[in-house]
Amino acid sequence: MVRRTIETSNVESPAQLAELLDERSYLADEGLVTATFLALRMGRPLLLEGEAGVGKTELARTLAEVFDAPLIRLQCYEGLDASQALYDWDFARQLLHLKAAEAAKAEGVTDAARLEGEVYDRRFLIARPLLRAIETQPAVLLIDEVDRADVEFEAILLEVLSDFAISVPELGTIRAARPPVVVLTSNRTREVHDALKRRCLYHWLDHPSFDREVAILRRRLPECSEILAEQVATATGRLREADLIKPPGIAETLDWTEALLALGARELDPDLAAASLGALLKHREDHETVLGKGFLGASRR
Repeated sequence: MVRRTIETSNVESPAQLAELLDERSYLADEGLVTATFLALRMGRPLLLEGEAGVGKTELARTLAEVFDAPLIRLQCYEGLDASQALYDWDFARQLLHLKAAEAAKAEGVTDAARLEGEVYDRRFLIARPLLRAIETQPAVLLIDEVDRADVEFEAILLEVLSDFAISVPELGTIRAARPPVVVLTSNRTREVHDALKRRCLYHWLDHPSFDREVAILRRRLPECSEILAEQVATATGRLREADLIKPPGIAETLDWTEALLALGARELDPDLAAASLGALLKHREDHETVLGKGFLGASRR
């Protein structure tokens, strides 16, 4: 199948967007597709909240494929500041330029004002993710795990996402000729400020339904039998209702199924399931809970 690339403005309906995502093996439900379509049509950032591993980051990656655009990722963390997200000056190259200019006095480079202007030329500016996204057309900007950044950093994001422009005192304002598609994700380790939420369209991304999870497993892992996919989806569905530190998301379900297949499983054999549990659960306490309560018995829907 020949995959098509398309302009965001040419996506005419949620159904068309769902088809484009489906062609790239991202099986989104109606709510997510509608929210994404509206974000594209209205030119608004899309804020996705939900448990880790439910497909928030993967949506941004898939949109980059759909629109044949680079994915520019800003990974948020505590202590992230403007110089790491917006831009920074290449001080080493600026210093080299000053030394070269000093050595080239014979060429008449003696005017201090002119020399200062040369030092703060665009070629010495290092574009961090937010500036790169504004200067790149088209682009998909992924602001990942925004809830891990400090509250103060949200003010920087709010300014950039409001106008898709960045002010550099030495150069002026750099504006996006074509605003990027923006996806923000949050695992809700803290509440994102209301001011930033108002700038975005919002969608809570939940774990997939049983049928959708089976479909995702069969699509992503074609060698997975229908029986195994159904049994894995049933097991992970039960685990999400158990009292676990970190219930498995679809990412972990895919990893677990791939591990089971690597061990030769055609059905959910309890011994193979227990042996491969590290692909599904990442906390010792969760392993003890699951193995102690017998959650891994083979089962059908």
